[in-house]
Amino acid sequence: MKKIVITEFMDESAVASLRASFHVVYDPKLVDDTEHLIAELSNADGLIVRNRTQVRGDLLAACAQATVIGRLGVGLDNIDVAACQAQGIQVIPATGANALAVAEYVIGTAMVLRRGAYQSSEQVASGLWPRASLSNGREISGTCLGLMGFGGIGQLTAKLAQCLGMRVVAHDPMLPMDHSAWSQSGVQSVSMDQLIAQADVISLHVPLTPSTSNMLSAERIAQMKPGTIVINTSRGGIVDEAAVAAALRQGHLGGAAFDVFEPEPLGPGSPWQGCSNVILTPHIAGVTAESNVRVSSMIASAVAQALKA
Repeated sequence: MKKIVITEFMDESAVASLRASFHVVYDPKLVDDTEHLIAELSNADGLIVRNRTQVRGDLLAACAQATVIGRLGVGLDNIDVAACQAQGIQVIPATGANALAVAEYVIGTAMVLRRGAYQSSEQVASGLWPRASLSNGREISGTCLGLMGFGGIGQLTAKLAQCLGMRVVAHDPMLPMDHSAWSQSGVQSVSMDQLIAQADVISLHVPLTPSTSNMLSAERIAQMKPGTIVINTSRGGIVDEAAVAAALRQGHLGGAAFDVFEPEPLGPGSPWQGCSNVILTPHIAGVTAESNVRVSSMIASAVAQALKA
């Protein structure tokens, strides 16, 4: 019976479906026990990971028998894909399965940050009535959403935004101008400078690569419209976090929602300390009860099919 090692949390029903045909080692704590993990991989035929397991170096070398790696998510920066291919290992991401969760996160945080009225519960409960100070919140309809990256998640985010009356522009040099995504979505393709000049909300949807590292630099942040909201659900390292935090303190930016950081988790002296109108979450934008089922089911099926081929 072929063996599959699962190093991070996965929907139990998907794990059970794999156990029906394979010897499954499932332990969400394996990601933090490198010695045990490498030992389990020595005779494994398949590996399933999320974003914390670093599939490279000694860990990849231990996958001498493996032929497939399933990624419970879409980003592949924690997997040395080229080395996997050279080793004859197929890498399968859960493309599209968590897109709705991320898109809803972007729209939800944008609305919360523009309105600026949802952190007053304690004041109101204590008998205060900050009505005057909370009456200047901003609506999202009629504003411009700028998407850096226009793949599947960006396109779904655009669709939700348009339903709320937002105008959407996007910058994606990897997507040809004649691609049907532009005409079918009604989203305008613009340059990076044009996006920064127009957008009231900027959301990032690109992988972390040498070309996207520090894509949203301090210089570009300074060029944004006063009051702009910045949302990052892609990867840490794409945005200059310290520059965003500084712009928030100075009152130039209107808010920020960050789900990804460099490093993760944040360490002492985080640039975000003391910032107001900020939403910080621990890399869970794409993880909901529903998306976990979709992602887990997709990867369980794909890995099983690869191992049975």
